Amino acid sequence: MRVVCIAAECEPWAKTGGLGDVVDALARAVAATGDPSGERRAGAHLQLHLQGQVWPGTGAVMDIGLSGVSAQVEPPVDVFLPKYRGVVVPEGATVRPLSVPDPLSPTGETEVSLVEFEDRGYRVRLIDHPPAFDRDGFYGDAAGDYPDNGWRFGLLCRAAIEALLIDERPVDVLHLHDWQAMPTVVLRDTAYEAYPMISRAAVMVTIHNLAYQGWLARDQLAGLLFPDELTEALAPEVDGMLLLREGIERAELVNTVSPGYAGEILTPAFGMGLDPMLNRLGHRFGGILNGLDMAVWDPATDSALPVCYSRADKTGKAANRRALLIELGFDPDDDGPVLGMIGRLDPQKGFDLLAGVARQLVLEGARIVALGSGDRKLVRDLRALAAKRPEAVAVLETFDRALARRIYAGSDLYLMPSRFEPCGQGQMIALRYGTPPVVHRTGGLADTVVDVDDRPAEGTGFVFDEASKTSLLDACRRGIARYRQGGPEWVALQDRGMAIDWSWEAGPAEQYAASYRRAVSLRREH
Repeated sequence: MRVVCIAAECEPWAKTGGLGDVVDALARAVAATGDPSGERRAGAHLQLHLQGQVWPGTGAVMDIGLSGVSAQVEPPVDVFLPKYRGVVVPEGATVRPLSVPDPLSPTGETEVSLVEFEDRGYRVRLIDHPPAFDRDGFYGDAAGDYPDNGWRFGLLCRAAIEALLIDERPVDVLHLHDWQAMPTVVLRDTAYEAYPMISRAAVMVTIHNLAYQGWLARDQLAGLLFPDELTEALAPEVDGMLLLREGIERAELVNTVSPGYAGEILTPAFGMGLDPMLNRLGHRFGGILNGLDMAVWDPATDSALPVCYSRADKTGKAANRRALLIELGFDPDDDGPVLGMIGRLDPQKGFDLLAGVARQLVLEGARIVALGSGDRKLVRDLRALAAKRPEAVAVLETFDRALARRIYAGSDLYLMPSRFEPCGQGQMIALRYGTPPVVHRTGGLADTVVDVDDRPAEGTGFVFDEASKTSLLDACRRGIARYRQGGPEWVALQDRGMAIDWSWEAGPAEQYAASYRRAVSLRREH
């Protein structure tokens, strides 16, 4: 089986959030776990090509030439993404020109560069076209989203399809991540319907955040589709196209990144207008909980930490706490609890909820450190409190990976008061680093954190039911009381969190592999 992922982000080459982490980790895990068709393997998945014939399962890719026989190993997973400004291409990468149909080009075609290399167990295939991707931001700038995003990501998807056609190697599954990849399935069903290598491929759509749906007005669609394709894809009376809706409607299977969020977005409260369509999918829609890269996020080997520690020996955590307090300008000898929060400054993440309770928490002896970038208005009150109480509140409006790791390790409690959360990674990292999280009972947070007061023997953190300041304050107080109590119960709480295996190989990779097999079966039936 050959799986092709198309996405706007993939760590470490392009990342603004969890999407990049998931695309990379999933590609690595599926490649490492085995052939997604169900056959376990030690190396790469191979096919035999001999005199124009394709013989699956023989163990090699063979080309007959005057010099004899040569073998080529093909990775089982390809990942297509844009070559944004700043993407570092490793030495040894191949670069070749690729002609791509382009509705905005006077000639109807645009030449891009296809930059390819293998890394981390899969093949990375960058689409390099500076007019589209050499910009300050991935999706927009200070003025907002780029108005030509339909053309930009349409070009990505067309280039991926054209590259696959040149490969002359059948594609079993097109795994499309979020709205930026959805033009692929629209094109599969329109412009490339007569090309079996593409039209026979099954499509699996993964929704990482339903809030971002990719609306294009009719005039913007001129950059995405040629006139005849637009006529085929869109009725004349329709004002535009919602790309995520198109992807959901046309895909064989659709999933989101946790069972809890999958259930929530079937309701009007969380479905953002797409819940009726998701409900109509029935058994073709579900949730697969994201994993975590257990090697990348490991306090025993984390080079960003002043002192490494582990579940078996947690003594280094106190040293990290002290080092963090010194770094922030807090009193390292003050035993008041340290509450950390990291995330995008967005209303979804609940930074405004923290701002609303921070003054009271400080009055009760807590110290707060918040790290994030985005909408500065959301932390205006928190910033003002930090100016008045610099010994107790630190607001760091930046993106700093190393500092984030030190906050995970040095905090006593980790806050995630998200209004909704498709999966969330912060709470998993915090548990891995022995820092019990305080979370809102929603989406993936509800799937991954067990309230210790509800289930003392199994609890891993503190969960509150309403996305309100009052509920957050109550949960923080419960966590602080448990921290101050200390002793064996606190150590056991930390230990249960650190014991959890979040690895992709422990479950998610196999679930995706099974989904790929099912998607192929559904496409064949169709």
